[in-house]
Amino acid sequence: MLHKCEGIVIRTNAYGESNKILTIYSKELGKVGVMARGATKPSSRFTAVSQLFSHATFVFQKGRGLGSLQQGEILESMRSIREDIFLTAYASYVVELMDRVTEEGNKNSALYELLYQTLHYIDEGFDPEILLFIFELKMCDRLGITPQLNCCASCGATEGSFAFSIKEGGFLCNQCFHKDPHLIKISPATLKILRAFYYYDLSRIGNISLKEETRKEIRFVLDEYYEAYSGIMLKSKRFLNQIGTMKANFDKKN
Repeated sequence: MLHKCEGIVIRTNAYGESNKILTIYSKELGKVGVMARGATKPSSRFTAVSQLFSHATFVFQKGRGLGSLQQGEILESMRSIREDIFLTAYASYVVELMDRVTEEGNKNSALYELLYQTLHYIDEGFDPEILLFIFELKMCDRLGITPQLNCCASCGATEGSFAFSIKEGGFLCNQCFHKDPHLIKISPATLKILRAFYYYDLSRIGNISLKEETRKEIRFVLDEYYEAYSGIMLKSKRFLNQIGTMKANFDKKN
């Protein structure tokens, strides 16, 4: 049976001398795996659509097991991402996280839009770190680890001063600070931004700027939260951290 879908390549694996196995997250079918035969040959018609991050339409034959790619038409190559090592690092984390938390065949059009918008805006030159913050917060729902960002996670209070508690899974008011000896005290502005990013509509993105201290606070909270609750260790995360250190050192020298 022939299937047609719009999707993004989120993983590639070499198979044999010239073939590739593509993992595609698609709008119509969710995650699917297809074999692109001869994709690594210089003359292959699948060269463009079989690249990591490629946004394309795919036509494939599907029976039992892995599908066989028949046609592909590129919609967006995400060229800027592939030509910049820093953007590659951010985008690699995005697609690896998507791959790890989704199962084949489960359609989710909202998740597809989140993936597409995140990569598209990274490719278009929007701040990749801010896009990653938004992506990670929204992916908490998929992971089943959504933090409480609207009130105190312990008593439900909405008034007072707040901090972030990994132990309690979200905001903690000053009356409940004693419940977590490892409370993360961050600025009120950072708390507001965490909440805003969770609800942020990426389809209406504008130019967002954050102070370096705010970025550090958000990154620390999200890293600690994911480590505590997601159960996911990704190679691309280590690469992203290494690239971030390199960039910070480069910026200092210049």
